[in-house]
Amino acid sequence: MDPDVVVIGGGPAGSTVSTLMAQRGLKVELFERERFPRFHIGESLIPETYWVLERLNMLPRMRRSHFVQKHSVQFVNAAGKLSAPFYFWDNKPHECSQTWQVVRSEFDQMMLDNAREHGVVVHEGVRVVDVLSEGGSLQAARDARATGVTIQAEGGARRDVRARVVVDASGQNGLLMNRFGLRLWDPVLNKGAIWTYFKGAHRETGRDEGATVVIQTANKNGWFWYIPLHDDLVSCGVVAPFDYLFKGRGEREQTYQEEVERCPAVQERVAKATRTTGYFATKDYSYRSKQLAGHGWVLVGDAFGFLDPLYSSGVLLALKSGELAADAVVDGLAKGDVSAAQLGRWEEAFNQGVDRMRRLVCEYYDGFSFAAFMKNHPELRGTVTDLLIGDLFTDRVDKVWAPMESLYEPGKAPPLPWNAPASKDVAANKANELVLPAGPKP
Repeated sequence: MDPDVVVIGGGPAGSTVSTLMAQRGLKVELFERERFPRFHIGESLIPETYWVLERLNMLPRMRRSHFVQKHSVQFVNAAGKLSAPFYFWDNKPHECSQTWQVVRSEFDQMMLDNAREHGVVVHEGVRVVDVLSEGGSLQAARDARATGVTIQAEGGARRDVRARVVVDASGQNGLLMNRFGLRLWDPVLNKGAIWTYFKGAHRETGRDEGATVVIQTANKNGWFWYIPLHDDLVSCGVVAPFDYLFKGRGEREQTYQEEVERCPAVQERVAKATRTTGYFATKDYSYRSKQLAGHGWVLVGDAFGFLDPLYSSGVLLALKSGELAADAVVDGLAKGDVSAAQLGRWEEAFNQGVDRMRRLVCEYYDGFSFAAFMKNHPELRGTVTDLLIGDLFTDRVDKVWAPMESLYEPGKAPPLPWNAPASKDVAANKANELVLPAGPKP
C-alpha cells in the first residue's frame, strides 16, 4: 500500500516532520541515503527546541541521556573580556530553559529511532533520485503536483513510490531546491569553518559547565565556538569569511593553529588538552529557498535554508520547520488540499523568525558588543536573552532593533534583508562550495 507521505532525509527535520505526521495517523515512509549513526556538526541546542521535543515525546530520552546540560551562553570579545553569562532560567524560570550539548551522531539516531517507534517506516541506505509528478519527472515542472519519488537501493535497483505529499528534508543537498533553481544565497553571510575536538580542555563548573562560549577572533572578522560535550570532549571551531580562511593559506591544520595562536582566550582553554580527531572544514554560506512549497511538496530544515551557526539555531529551525510542515500536511490531507498555499501556509511567519536571528547574526559581524549594549540598555537584557533562547516567532522581541541602531556610527545602515540581490563576491564564492574535501572521521 502506498504511503500518504514520503519524507526525503532522516536528519532532525525529517525525523520531526515524519514523527508528528505519524502521530496524527498518516502512513509515512522516510528514505535516508546514509546509514545511521553518521557524523554531523551542529551540536549545541537552544532552549526553544524544548517545545517540539515535547511534542515528539523525546524529552524523557533527553533527560536520561549523558548529554551535557546547557544553561547559558557567554561571549568573549577580541580583547578577551567576558560578558556576563546569559542564563536562560533567570529570564524564563521554566524547565524549557535547560537544554543540551549533543553529539549529533547520537542525537540524530535517537530522533530517527523515535520516528520508528511512532510508526514511521524508515529506510536507510536508500537514495531518492527523482521526484515524480502526474506527467513523470518533476524536474522541469516546478508548478506540477508531486505524486511520489523514485528511489535507488544500495545495490542499484530502482522503483517508484507513490504518495500524496513529498517532504524534502534532504539537507544542504537540497534536492528540490537545486532542481528548481530556488536557492538564494545570502548577500552578507558567506563564511567558512574549521574545527576539531579536544579531550581534557578547560571546563567550567556548576551551571556554567555546559555553557556555549562564543569567542571573537583577534581581528574581529570571525569567532570561535567552544562547546563542552560529554566524555570530557570539547568541540572548538573557528568561523570567518570563506576567502580569509581558505584563500592563500596553508592546510586547514596550519590555518586553525594560526587562528588559535592569535586568540589567547582559546589558547588558554586548550593549552593542556589533547586533540582527539583531525581537522574538519566546511562552507557556512547562508541561503534560503525562494519558495517553501509547491503542489504536493514542501521543504523543511536545511533543504529550505541554512543560517550562519553563530547562535546555534540550526537544530531549532529544523525542528520548528518540521513541526509547522507536519501540521500543514495533516490539515491539508484531511480536507483534500495539497496546494502550495496550504502546504506553505507557514512560510511568512517562519521567514520572519529566521530574519530575526539573521539580524542578530549580522549585528555581531558588524561589531555589536553585548557588554556595551547591556550597559546602555539593561532593561533589554531579557529581550536579548529571549532571542538567544530562540524565541524568534513573536514581534515582541523586535523592540531591540531601534536601540541597536542608535549605537551605529553616523551613516551606517541596518543589515541588508536576506533576499537582497547577491553581490559579485557572493556569486564568486558560491563556486567554492565544493572545494573542501571531506574531513576525517571523528
